[in-house]
Formats: sequence, C-alpha cells, structure tokens
Amino acid sequence: MNTENIKLAILGSTGSVGKQSVEVALNLGARVELLMAHSNIDELERQARLLKPKICVITDENRANELRLRLNDTSINVYSGEKSAIEAICECDADVGVNAVSGFAGLYPALALAKSGKRIAMSNKEAIVVAYKFLLDEIRKGGSELIPVDSEHSAIFQCLQGRVGNNIKKIILTSSGGPFRGKTRNELLKITASDALSHPTWKMGAKITIDSASLMNKGFEVIEAVRLFGVSPDQVQVVVHPQSIMHSAVEYIDNSVIAQMGAPDMRTCIQYAITYPQRREPLAKALDFASIGALTFENPDMNTFSLLSLAFYAIEEDGILPSALNASDEVAVDAFLKGKIGFVDVFDIVSKVVYGFENIKNPSLEDIYNADREARIKTLEQINSFLK
Repeated sequence: MNTENIKLAILGSTGSVGKQSVEVALNLGARVELLMAHSNIDELERQARLLKPKICVITDENRANELRLRLNDTSINVYSGEKSAIEAICECDADVGVNAVSGFAGLYPALALAKSGKRIAMSNKEAIVVAYKFLLDEIRKGGSELIPVDSEHSAIFQCLQGRVGNNIKKIILTSSGGPFRGKTRNELLKITASDALSHPTWKMGAKITIDSASLMNKGFEVIEAVRLFGVSPDQVQVVVHPQSIMHSAVEYIDNSVIAQMGAPDMRTCIQYAITYPQRREPLAKALDFASIGALTFENPDMNTFSLLSLAFYAIEEDGILPSALNASDEVAVDAFLKGKIGFVDVFDIVSKVVYGFENIKNPSLEDIYNADREARIKTLEQINSFLK
C-alpha cells in the first residue's frame, strides 16, 4: 500500500482513540474520506470542518437532522443509522478504516470494512473477542487485512515481523496493573467510580478505564492474542509492568525474547497500523532510558482480580462464552459507573453470569448475537437483585 497519499475512514472519531486518530491523520497529511460517531455532534462537527471529509455518519438517528443543519454550508454528505453507516463504509473511497468504535457495536463496522477490502486498523477489541472467526472469513473474502492498534497487540505484531514458521513459545502480554495494583479484595470494596477512572498511565474512555482497573481489559486482550496470533491460552502469560514502557514481547522456542518498547502513546500504534509496513515521523516522544531508570515486572494477582482468570476460562471453553463475557461486563460496568453497584460487585456479577452460561461450542453469528442479548438480560437480573 502506498502510504504517501493514504485515504482514511475514522469510525468512532469522537472517542479517545478516534480523537487521537484525527491527530495522526493530520500528522500524516492523510485525506479523511469519512468520519463516524454515535451522538457527539459537537465534536463531529468540529472534526468535519477541520478535515472536510466527503461523508459524516451519525449512528444516532435522532441527532442526524441537527448535524445536517450544522453542516448545511458544506458539501459533506450526512448519513444516519446503522444500515446507512454500513453502506457509507463500504462505498467510501478509503484505503484504511480505523475502527475505534467502542463495545459490541464495533462488530458491524469491522465486518463492513472487511467486506469492502479496506485495511482495518483495529482498536475495537470486542469484535475480535466475540466474532473473530466470522470477521476473518470476511477479511479473506474481501481481500482486506487487519492490523491491531491496541498497544500490546501492536507490539506483538511488530515482534513477529520476520518470523519463519510456527516457532512461538510464549506471548508475554504486559499490564500496567491499573490504579489498584497490590490492593486486597477488602480494600477494593471501598472503590468509587472516580477512583477507578484515575488510570496511572493511559488516557482512555470511561468503560475501558474501568476495565483496566479491574484487569478485565487485560482479560479481553488475552482472548485477542489467542485469536489474532493463533496461540493457545496457555501460551499467553500476563506480566504486570507498571512503567508501561515494554508494551509486550514474544518468547521463541530457543528462549530468545523480542520485545517492543516505546513511550506510552496510542498515536504511535494508530499511525503504525495505518502506514504499515512503513514507519513515519512520530507524534510520540522518544524514550530516554537513563531517565526511566528501572523497568520492573511481577505476576498479576488473579485471585483478587478474578475477571482476568474468568477471561482465561472463557477463551479455554470458547464458543459463545467470550460473547457472554463481553456483554455481561458492558452492562455491569455501566451499572457501576451509574452508582448502582460496587466495584467488586462487577467481578461477582459477571463471574456468576459467565460461569452459569450454557455454552455453544461451534456457534453461528446468530448464536453470538443471541448470546450477547441473553447475557445482558441475565446481568440486568443480577444487578436488580442487588438493588432490592
């Protein structure tokens, strides 16, 4: 792919990764053909006037008319709703689609990008967690490719360049440990949403920040690593690395370890996914190893942070359990952010739903959607029982 005159579609452009993708587009001098957001028309209008895309998509149809009125003095076409979004993604003249849509809602844009043959710079982890088999089928049929954007999976992807044959011994997946590293379950009982939203390293959206605090996000990344790199769950080792300088590593069968390091800045990963295999001038600062001083590593506490253990269970069993895990976590985290349940309640509720879920080992895409819906209902039932 010629990355000199690259054309982009940025999906989920008003979220944390989406905004950083806009910065990367400006840094690259890339032409942005399409911007897509759910309902934040203030930010979407600002981006549209800055980047002048041909198409803006607002998936919340109730906000579409207002956006059309705001952009009435431009030549930008405004699409609304999920069906129109899929059509716009498929038809737009973009080389790369950055999928920064949050949650399960990121699945249909990923499938649309794959069907239309565009490279997917994939930030949305849920589509990989719940339906990677089906996404991969569409990628193969459409002639697309997927380059991971998550810092850990971007690191693994980079460490695997030049690999010959199946000679991976282990993937070492790093975690900052979140804001509650070293705390006991009793200490976690007192945690508020404000506490959990204070991540020590990364600036992210609310949901993923809570997942990072509970280590659920790391659990999803374990599932992603298994899916993306064709390894078994027991070939993935999670290591807590508070400095967030080594983003992940690969250990080969000769015990050599290749790691990728850099300043903790998502814009590096976004840009690499867009320009791969080329590298371009960065937005992130360079590492100064002397000022860093020391890098430390430790095992995660998977008893206290039980959702990480639950993720290993879900991918070992596979089938529809990863879909149930993702859906239950989305609902439980939303309830925690709204003050309906406590932080540790998220652990207990999601575990009860997933461990009690009837699995389907070889699901259809319909089975996955049904599992998502059923897990949400079961989680709401659990939450309501807490509120009585």
